[in-house]
Amino acid sequence: MGENIRDQRFTREDFQRFSAALREETALLKEWIRNGRLSHEPLRVGYEVEAWLVDEAWRPAPVNGPFLEAMDDPNVVPELAQFNMELNGPAEWLQGQPFSAMQRSLDDLWARCRVVGGQLGVNPLMIGILPTAREEDFCIQHMSRLPRYRALNEQVLKLRNQVPLQVEIQGPDDAVRLRHTDVMLEAAATSLQLHLQLTAENAPRYFNAAQLLSAGTVAVAANSPFLFGHALWQETRIPLFEQAVAVDPVTGARGAGALKRVSFGSGYGRDGLYQLFVENRQHYPVLLPVHCEGGPERLRHLKLHNGTIWRWNRPLVDFNEDGVCHLRLEHRVMAAGPSILDTVANAAFFHGAVHALASREHPPEAEIPFASAEANFYRAARDGIHAELDWLGGARVPLRELLLESLIPKARQGLEQLGLPPAEFQPYLDVIEARVRTGRTGAAWQQAWVRRHGPNFEGLVADYWKQQTAGTPVHEWSL
Repeated sequence: MGENIRDQRFTREDFQRFSAALREETALLKEWIRNGRLSHEPLRVGYEVEAWLVDEAWRPAPVNGPFLEAMDDPNVVPELAQFNMELNGPAEWLQGQPFSAMQRSLDDLWARCRVVGGQLGVNPLMIGILPTAREEDFCIQHMSRLPRYRALNEQVLKLRNQVPLQVEIQGPDDAVRLRHTDVMLEAAATSLQLHLQLTAENAPRYFNAAQLLSAGTVAVAANSPFLFGHALWQETRIPLFEQAVAVDPVTGARGAGALKRVSFGSGYGRDGLYQLFVENRQHYPVLLPVHCEGGPERLRHLKLHNGTIWRWNRPLVDFNEDGVCHLRLEHRVMAAGPSILDTVANAAFFHGAVHALASREHPPEAEIPFASAEANFYRAARDGIHAELDWLGGARVPLRELLLESLIPKARQGLEQLGLPPAEFQPYLDVIEARVRTGRTGAAWQQAWVRRHGPNFEGLVADYWKQQTAGTPVHEWSL
């Protein structure tokens, strides 16, 4: 959440002071957008990859404290659970060779993680939901030792009047129902998060394009079919995360109802995405009313509050090296893994396709109602590339056909428009195309492995790790 939070208990005065600062900073952001004060730099991209630490039995290893201490790298940081971590890549201009640079940086970082993990007797693993994880692993004792996580947990439960969290997920042939007394189930869902720096002028078109594209990206990157031995959605991470930090609706100021903390959102973006930050202030109860040092021009309270709201496409504000505020889009729908090559291919596909859709002369969001985009997303998370979507012109189309005949070619077109050489992006888009043609996503590979070998999840993870380590894309993995 970007802040070093030390407090875990807050007073009424803390909430009042935070709300006043949030109101002031939100108004300041509006002024900056209106007066053209935000950065006008070209498109720039970055990434975050969440990962697991697993022991020799292929089970979660809650050792991120000593692991991160040994790594001693500011680009590798803790996540909610002690068996998770997050890898952060450098920002790159979306020109020249951004995907080659991403692959080099991730290869290097991952290689060092493997060395340090080997010294501690653990293995790093990129996968959406770890099939060997058990519900009892997600206990408060395994929470990373940072006060902000404990504060977040306490405030979520306080808003729920201490009512335990309920998770109910229905798959095609199986279902799971869980009752949990903390937010730790969030840690079961690890993702690839792609960042795209925008301007106030182009941000709405890119945000809306990302919303429309999310059905394609969540399906093509699906890698989370199992949870605690249950076969559920192709991307079970989506309903799990949404319910793991759910805050029951309450009545807010002026009668505005609270919205879900994790969601697809409430509508398309407009006005430099300013309305989403207004929505943050009006419809989301403050969880962490920390007093942030510095004046309102650093937007610290706005950033902290936004960090406790997890839209699948999330607007962010931050500051460039020269201190100028910029807007970013964080695309959160893709699962971690299966391989580094697959990860970079996912990034190339997203950035190319989102640029093509955002640059379309006639905005596609004018032809597809937001409710249809939202329904598409959840159908694709449930059914993967075999889902059917409502698309342009009101047509119902198979997602696999849409990917092969439209979205992948659009990704190629978008990257060409950006001036990238074909040698920089075509090998990655070839990986996406092969994945779709074979139907072999990470989720599909896991399901096929279990059909062949039975529900031996330790064996599944061992084989998955071996082939991830070999570096080949998942559509070439053996069973």
